[in-house]
Formats: sequence, structure tokens, C-alpha cells
Amino acid sequence: MYLKGIHHVSAITANASKNYDFYTKVLGMRLVKKSVNQDDPSVYHLFYADEVGRPGTDLTFFEIPNAGRTHPGNNSITGTSLRVPNNRALAYWINRFNQYQVEHDGITEENGRQVIHFRDHEHQRLTLVSDENNQGVAGGKPWKQSHASVENGIIGLGPVKLTVPNAEPTIAVLTEVLSFKQVASYPSPIKDQEDILVFVTGEGGTGAEVHLEVRQDLPRERPGRGSVHHVAFRVENDEELEKWRQILIENRLPNSGIVDRYYFKALYFREPNRILFELSTDGPGFATDEDVDHLGEQLALPPFFEDRRDEIESKLKPLDTTN
Repeated sequence: MYLKGIHHVSAITANASKNYDFYTKVLGMRLVKKSVNQDDPSVYHLFYADEVGRPGTDLTFFEIPNAGRTHPGNNSITGTSLRVPNNRALAYWINRFNQYQVEHDGITEENGRQVIHFRDHEHQRLTLVSDENNQGVAGGKPWKQSHASVENGIIGLGPVKLTVPNAEPTIAVLTEVLSFKQVASYPSPIKDQEDILVFVTGEGGTGAEVHLEVRQDLPRERPGRGSVHHVAFRVENDEELEKWRQILIENRLPNSGIVDRYYFKALYFREPNRILFELSTDGPGFATDEDVDHLGEQLALPPFFEDRRDEIESKLKPLDTTN
């Protein structure tokens, strides 16, 4: 049994409207679900993905109004990457970032791939990574009505970077509990730091990698707007998720138990460096309660919140997703 790759990454925004504008109108991703944080339904939970919200393409945001700025540091997820089809696409994105005044570091190379490190308006740490030579997990397909070029569009999530003060406990969980294998390393961009380690699961490739950075010179991160809340890994179905729950118990890793998120089922736990991991089923998916052609246009609530719709909508600031 193995994890199939990255399922989704969930981050924090202080402003849902500005977040929607950046991820749809600048990055060209599709809002496939406009919902609420199921643990706090007074705030939005926005899901951006490919044309239909395939597992592995989904970047989500919890809105925390007035969230303070992030103080970057250790024990955190410090990089989220988004896949584009090839090296040529990166040239398109350089021009687009310049047009929209997006802060970026130009085209560089990392782990044998061409990449662009960039930041959104809340300093979310993001990377575009080329799938030019990808041999692993297949990407998705950009939405044909995207604001950005469909030919050069974002096709899914790429490697996630973890930063920790002590690698060994995290490596033990990745390799001995989960299904990851260490396959490579590459130099840190920070002088006098250890190489960054590369771990893969499943079919491997850009959609199934975790990169582990060791930084003993940093304080613990203080999260806020622009920080990452958790990373989720793909599990085939409910039966496999239950087996993973048993594996966590056997390895004495406290966990949430299986949580029904309606669009998928989830299992949460923290690895020894306190980074939050989630294991999520591939289905049933975002078309469960909306037609594929109209995903994300209306506020979608799981059935267990429908009787509170009026109350929930009254607390949310209207979010215009019609353009």
C-alpha cells in the first residue's frame, strides 16, 4: 500500500476577495468550490484547481480575516509548487508576472527542473515547476475558460517543501510509516546549509514529492496570512484510509480519526516536528453537489450544514465569483 502523491495543500488568507482575484485572474486557476471552513463555518474555504478539481491539483485557502503576517521559520511547510507543462511555459509566466507586478526570482533550476519562485500579494511562498521531463504522476488540465493561457496553464500541485530543525524524526515518518523513499538531494540556496532531501511516493515525479530542508538557524514559524496550514496526500478510497488509520495507531501517532469532508474523507496527524499532515481519499470529488460546468459559482455547503445556510450566509462577506 502506498500514497499516490500530493492531494491538496491548504493555506491561510486574510482576504477572500483579493485571494480569489489573484488565483483566478492572475494564475488562471479555476475556483472549483466556494465553501466554508467546516471547523469554523463563519469563514470561507476556497478551492482552486484544474478544470474539474482532480485530486492533486487543488490549492485551498481558509479565510481568517485580519490575520497577522507570517513570521517565517522552522517546523513548517515553507514552499508550495504548481506544475506547468514545460520549460516554454515558464517564459510565458515571467511575462505575465511582470505584467501583473508579481514578485518573482526569475527562471532558475532546482532538482534538475526549471522553476520560478514567486510570492502572492500576502507573501505566500510559491514555485512554478516545469513538467518538461516528468515521468511520474500525470497532471490535470487547465480550465478552458481560464484567465491565463490554457496552453501554458497550471496543471496541478508539485513538490511541497518542509523546513525542520531536525530531519531524522520527519524522515522516519515519511519512510517507515508512510510510503516515501529518499531518491535525491540538491544544494540549498542558503549558504552553508545542508542539501535539501527529496522523497517520493507512488509513481513519483513532480506530483508526488516532498522536499525536506534542515534549518537549525531559524526560530519556529509564527503562522499568519500567507502561511500553509497543512499538506494532504492521496489515498485511493475509504478502505485504504481505514488501513492507514490503523498504521498510525500501530506507530503510536495520535490522529483525528476519519473525518467526513463530504468531497473526500480525511485523516489528520502531526509528524514529530509538528507539521500537520492529512491523508485524503480521491473521491467522491467536487461534482458531488454541483454540475461540472458551474463549479464554484454558488456557496456550496455539505448536507450537515444546510439547515444553517441562512445563518452562515449572513456572516460571510459576499464574494463575487461571476467574472
